[in-house]
Amino acid sequence: MEEIVYKHTLPLQIRFNDVDKFGHVNNAVYLNFYDTAKTDYFSSVCPNVDWEKEAIIVVYLEVMFKSQIFSTDNIAVRTAVTAIGTKSFDLRQILIDTETEEVKCVCNSTMVTYDLASKNTMPLKDEWVKAICEFEEKDVRKRK
Repeated sequence: MEEIVYKHTLPLQIRFNDVDKFGHVNNAVYLNFYDTAKTDYFSSVCPNVDWEKEAIIVVYLEVMFKSQIFSTDNIAVRTAVTAIGTKSFDLRQILIDTETEEVKCVCNSTMVTYDLASKNTMPLKDEWVKAICEFEEKDVRKRK
């Protein structure tokens, strides 16, 4: 299996309400961290995303928790697109401690592009596919 190189990193702030009564970040909050990083990835990598007309929605999600995150930890999400299909793409994201580089959690997801007006999936725009491949510095399109 090819090692994933993460070119997108988003530092995150842990908020008071992210921490549960056990003193660590609640597992449900991790998905918010991943969503924040996904949005930042596409806003910064893909040209002309119109969030009023287009959406990127989750159709598959797999989360592997490796280590607890505490309120005093410095964390970031690293994101990579690992494969692109016609209407969908796969992401690998990791939540890391920025001081130790320890991987706290791993998330694999499949996303689809969605037209909000027609309420249907839509093909990924060629300019997005090109921009993602350029950013990732490799052709991540799925081969038929």
